[in-house]
Order: sequence, then structure tokens, then C-alpha cells
Amino acid sequence: MFEWRMASSVEVSWELDGIAMYGSLVRPEGDGPFPAVVMVAGSGPTDRDWCSPLLAGSNGSGRLFAEAFAEAGIASLRYDKRASGPHAMENVPKLVGRLSMGSHLDELVAAVGVLAADEGVDASSIVGLGNSEGTLHVLHYATSVQDVPFAGIVLAAPPGRPVGELLLTQLAMQASQIPGGEELMPAVREATERYEAGLPMDPDPRLPESVRMVLASFETPANLPLARELWAESAVDRLPEVEIPTLVLIGGNDLQVDAHADGDPLQAAAAGMANVTFAFPPTANHVFKEDTRTPEEVVASPGNGYNAEGTRLDPEALETILSWLQGVFATEPS
Repeated sequence: MFEWRMASSVEVSWELDGIAMYGSLVRPEGDGPFPAVVMVAGSGPTDRDWCSPLLAGSNGSGRLFAEAFAEAGIASLRYDKRASGPHAMENVPKLVGRLSMGSHLDELVAAVGVLAADEGVDASSIVGLGNSEGTLHVLHYATSVQDVPFAGIVLAAPPGRPVGELLLTQLAMQASQIPGGEELMPAVREATERYEAGLPMDPDPRLPESVRMVLASFETPANLPLARELWAESAVDRLPEVEIPTLVLIGGNDLQVDAHADGDPLQAAAAGMANVTFAFPPTANHVFKEDTRTPEEVVASPGNGYNAEGTRLDPEALETILSWLQGVFATEPS
């Protein structure tokens, strides 16, 4: 079993393509070297702690996972993508037209290099953990040749459907909470069909502003070409190529990624792969907080209540991840 320890956290920074990146390196107490996890946050402006200026609250799961890992004797690095965190406003103008799945992979490669170079980290025992969109970047790393290969990967809420299809499902759920909202969904689908055909979405002005803003985010110059690449991608595309130990988790109370609509295609893609393990903790939400509310209560709460004070990591999800990490690190050479 892991030995429970105290921890220390230090701010680290490095430069990528002329832009400074920042992260938090958390080490357990002791000399090490320790096994480690590099964490990749979800989409948009989600920062290293898995908080977003678009959502209320600062009690992010990324920070809570880092603390839990350190207590279990595991180091970690979580980082702000260049278009997220406190430096996003100054960085975004430098990234217009340069954001892509490839640029996110470059960020992850750089972060792993920083983590592996730390004297308290065992560079042969680094696991990549991504949440939501972050799972795709972890998959890109794990299925490409890298100087520091992962010992394993954790895919926390990976999309098993193309992101564009996932978005339509989420918007339909939101529309169901608005009087007359379901009647507007054909207009949403028409806009996305234009986008898939390479045309402007040109959303119907009758759509709620919040919906039009979500659709517009896929067309802003700062997000291209990333948005078009992301629209058609799912974790199903790369999962069959992974050869290292892989843990796939989808929470039973996740309203963005579904245990069946996404989990079933992922399980089909991994059929016969002994290195892939699936877990569906029943009370975990999209960011793996414990959440026992009804879907209607969640949708009606500000920012889904993901990062509200008093929320905690889902105990079953955390125990599943820690036990799986124990098995992976136990098989790695010391």
C-alpha cells in the first residue's frame, strides 16, 4: 500500500515557443524519487486546478487530486495551458491561428519534460491523467514517440463520441430546462451542419444568447484550427492504439460524458485489450466530485456546482485511481 505523507507545492515555469507556461509541482515529504502524475485539464479556459472563469467556485478537482496523490506518496505536476490561467489574456493574442491539437500536445510534452527533470521524480514512472478534452491530449502523447514515455494513462471522462455530437447532446439538455427550448434545437442542428460543411454557423438570432455564445466559441479566430480538429475527434480514435496500462473512468452522474453513450463505444474500441480497465463510479460527476443531486438540480445550479466550497472528490473514483496507480507503479522498475 502507499504510505500516507505530507506534501509541499512549488510554482514552476518554463518557456514554449516564446510564451511562459506555469504549473504547480507537488512533492510528497521525503527524498524520493517518487512516481508522478502529470494532469491535463479540460477544455477552454479551464486552469491547472480545473477551475474556469466561466464557472463559479475555486475548489477545483485538479488541486484536490494533487493533494490526494501527494498524501499517497505520488508527485504531480498540473499546469495552465497557455490560453488558460492568470496569463491567458496576454497569451491569447500570441496564439491566434496557432492553437491546435498539436500545440496542446507540445504543451504536454514540455510539462512532462519539466516533471521528469525534477530530482525528486522517477522519470520512468510518470502517468498522464487527462480530464474531458484533456484525455485527447493524453492519448495523443501516449500514441506517439516521446523522449519520456508514460508508464500508464488515466482517461477521466473521455468523449466516446465526436465532440460536435457531444455538444449537441449537452445543448439539448440545457434546452430542455428552458420554456420552448426543445423547439429551438432544429435551429441549433442547422447551425452545426453548416459548420461541418465548412460554412459559418450563422446561428438563428432567436436562440438564447448563451447557446449562441457556445456555438460562436468554435468559430473565434483565437480557437482555430483547434476547434475544427476537436469537433470531429473522440477518444475512440486513439484508444485502440494504446499499448500501456490505461484506466478509463466515466462518472455515473456525469452530465457531459455519458456512461453508455460514450462508455459503450469506448468499451467496444478496447475489446480484447487487456491493458485497458474501465470504471464507472456511480456518484461521480464530470470533474469527479461526489454529486448525488438529480440531473435537473445540477443543470439548474450555477456552473453545475462543480467547484463549490464543500464539494469533495468522489471517494470511489479516488480510491479506484489510487489503487490502479499502485498497480502500475508496482510493476515499474525502481
